Amino acid sequence: MITRIPTKKIYVGNVAVGGDAPISVQSMTYSQTANIAETVAQINRLHFAGCDIVRVAVPDMEDALALKAIKEQISLPLIADIHFNYKLALIAAEVVDCVRFNPGNIGDKSRIKEIVKACQARNLPVRIGVNAGSLEKEFENKYGQSAEGMVASAEYNIKYLEDLGFTDIKVSLKASDVQRTVEAYRMLRPKNSYPFHLGVTEAGTLFHATVKSSIGLGALLLDGIGDTMRVSITGELEEEINVGRAILKDSGAMPDGLNIISCPTCGRIEADLVSAVSEIEKRTAHIKTPLNVSVMGCVVNAIGEAAHADVAIAYGKGKGLVMVKGQVVANLDEAELVDRFVHEVELMAAKS
Repeated sequence: MITRIPTKKIYVGNVAVGGDAPISVQSMTYSQTANIAETVAQINRLHFAGCDIVRVAVPDMEDALALKAIKEQISLPLIADIHFNYKLALIAAEVVDCVRFNPGNIGDKSRIKEIVKACQARNLPVRIGVNAGSLEKEFENKYGQSAEGMVASAEYNIKYLEDLGFTDIKVSLKASDVQRTVEAYRMLRPKNSYPFHLGVTEAGTLFHATVKSSIGLGALLLDGIGDTMRVSITGELEEEINVGRAILKDSGAMPDGLNIISCPTCGRIEADLVSAVSEIEKRTAHIKTPLNVSVMGCVVNAIGEAAHADVAIAYGKGKGLVMVKGQVVANLDEAELVDRFVHEVELMAAKS
């Protein structure tokens, strides 16, 4: 288990962010928020996919006025995403659970003061969302669209909120490339204890976003950095949650369900390993107990890996072994191995 850097705990609705709270996974709807039925439907899809917090875009007054009806029909904490028009944040703050604004496009600091005042009235947290592509001019002119500029913007706005007596803050520092994103988060982390929202913005389609986010978010999580996160994907909503959960699990930041260890395909494999692993993934998807399980296709890898797994299959030619905690519990024909393996996994999960 990764040791996380201690941060202040805040609450977005009933979800704790920071401190000792689990790292939450967020997403964002793509409907026009004013389309209440479609927005609620998308939020419900995210809820069933395992999303913890949802954000909606609020670009105009019609969207802001729809938030009350949306909030009444959902169970996930709701964040309003505000750009340019600060007055929309004042309306949103009456009903949502958090306000996210980009200081680079809100304008005069007196507008931020009004947003803070509205959030203070309902004890709402604020997310300072700094993006490399939309820094305030003074920081872009001095630093360019660099990690240093992102950190300078974040520090300036954090201090401004603190001077207003406001500390229910979380911070994001996003760029469209991994290197600047990771550099900015690492640079800012020692300078305050506010929770960080992680993400590589504009990461692209499923394949590219998965790679970029796994590298960037994974690197930060291994450093103990990060309290909540979003994987930004041009694609289906559920994929953001699936990839986010997988990053948390496989980085060791939040073990959840089975860690399936299986051979790469090679000429030594003596079984239909691809089909076996695919079937095992489907039949064990409901198991949330953290277990290490091994599915190995030849004698070179099988025994060593299987001996260290909670439950394992060690395939041979037409036959194989099922092992539990390194002990052989069955020597079966190939066709019987997956059934026995799944049975042993379910037994161990039930006992844990």
